[in-house]
Parts: sequence; C-alpha cells; structure tokens
Amino acid sequence: MVKKRNKATKAGQTQVLHAPAPLVVEDEQLVTDLFAALANRDEQLTQETATIPQVSQTKTTSKKQDSKARHLARQARKAAALAQYMPTTDPAADAQVEWETKQETALINRTCDELGVQIHEINPDGHCLFSAIADQLAILNILPPSQANYATVRAAAADYMLRHPADFLPFIPSISGEDGVGATADTGLMSGAQFERYCLSIRDTGAWGGEPEILALSRAFNIPILVVQGGNPPIVTHNPGDVDLSNRHAKAARISFHRRKYGLGEVSAFVYIVLSSLNTAQHYNSLRPKHTLATVTDKIQSIFV
Repeated sequence: MVKKRNKATKAGQTQVLHAPAPLVVEDEQLVTDLFAALANRDEQLTQETATIPQVSQTKTTSKKQDSKARHLARQARKAAALAQYMPTTDPAADAQVEWETKQETALINRTCDELGVQIHEINPDGHCLFSAIADQLAILNILPPSQANYATVRAAAADYMLRHPADFLPFIPSISGEDGVGATADTGLMSGAQFERYCLSIRDTGAWGGEPEILALSRAFNIPILVVQGGNPPIVTHNPGDVDLSNRHAKAARISFHRRKYGLGEVSAFVYIVLSSLNTAQHYNSLRPKHTLATVTDKIQSIFV
C-alpha cells in the first residue's frame, strides 16, 4: 500500500514536473515585456524632459493670446457703446458724403497738377500731419532720414508752442468751453495749465494736429508750409519769412488736407484729452514732386502756353 502511495506521489510529481514547462516560456516573455516597458518608460521620460521648455512656452503663448483676446473684447465693447450714439444709416446722406468726397478729391488733384506734385499717402494712424511734414522735411534735406518721423516733428511742434504760448493761446479754445473749469474768464480760452497739457498731448500721444501745429512747425523749421485743400482757398499758406511762393518750385513743404478722406481717421488734440478713442475723417498727406519726366513735360508745355 505504501508503495502504491509512493507511486501515486511520483505520478503526481511527474505531472507537476511537466506542468511548469510552459511557465518558463511565460516567464521569459514576462521579462522581455518588462524590459520593453522599462525602455519605453525611459524614452517617455526623456521626451517629457526635452519638452518641458516647450510646455512653458505654450503656456506663455496661451497667456499672451488670452490677453489679446481680452483686449479685443474690450475694444468690441467700446465700439458697441459708441455705436449706440451713432446715427442710423441714411442712404441719401451716404450718397451726399460720397459725392462731396469725390468733389474734394478732384479739386485737390487739380491743384496738385498745377503745383507739379502728387499725393504720397500717409498712414492714417493719428500722426498723419506730423508724418506728412516729416516726409517733406526729409525731401527738403532739413531733417536726415533717420530723424524724419512723426515723433521728431511732434516734439518740435510742442516745444515751440510751449516756448511761445502768447502766439497760440488766443486761438485755442478751452476744452470744456468758456464756462468750463480752468477756462479763462469771459474768453473760453485755455488757461496756462490747460495749454501745457495740450502741448504735452501733442508731443506724447496720438493727438491729431491742425492749424496751430502747422504754424508752430513752419516757424520752428523756418520753412513755408503749403496746405492744399478742397475748399476755398485751395491753398492755405504758412510763410514765416519772405519766401516768394509764386514760383511753384520754391523751397517749401507741401501737404494736402482731406476733410473726408477716411471714415476712421484721427482726433484733434483738445478732443483727444477728453475722448481719446473717438475718430474723425480728417487726414493729411504729403505732396511729393512728380517724376522728373513729368516735370520736364510740364515745363515744355508751359513754353507753348
């Protein structure tokens, strides 16, 4: 009986000894898979380490995009608020504006032809007057090209006006009118403090410039400035000296003034202080001499007239 149990045990052992054979294969496969998983993990860690700066950059870019989106949203809300105060569309009024714009353009072009100049478009960014005069000062070799920009011209206008307040104060109304805080009594003109703020806005902001600034620049650079416009007179002249301007080739800065050039243009300085976000249609361009061949043609034609 004992021997039978031993035989049964041996038989059982034999069955057990044969069973692990497939497990050896499974263990080898497991080890292989383990090494593969470790290798894959190392590769993932390497990639994650290498992409850390990119993740940071992505977050920074995302923040910039969010900031830009918020800015655009604010601009949209501002535009929507302003739109509430805008008149409704009137086809007849729009047609009238279009006609007046064409008439103005035709008159300006005719005067330009008489002067032998052509319009050089200036970016309508709030600095157009100063950029147009800067372009002229470069053409006349009064300013080197590196300094012929709106910032230089703005500073020149503001500095001259600050040095000569008596020449300008009588012609610049107070921002809030004669009854406004800070206005001079019974005149409605700017006080000294208001005038200083006005000049600083001309120098440091995108405030729109006009006649006072043209006068200041004409005197600051001692150069006549001719402003061609669609109204009457067709040419407004600022001549600080005794330059004979009957000769169209006289040394002078020439610019054009467009009352209806752009729907979104620029803001005058005194309005900019109060409502810096509003725009008008007024615009200035530079008037450059025509091509040499065209100038010669004009001269030949004048001989036979």
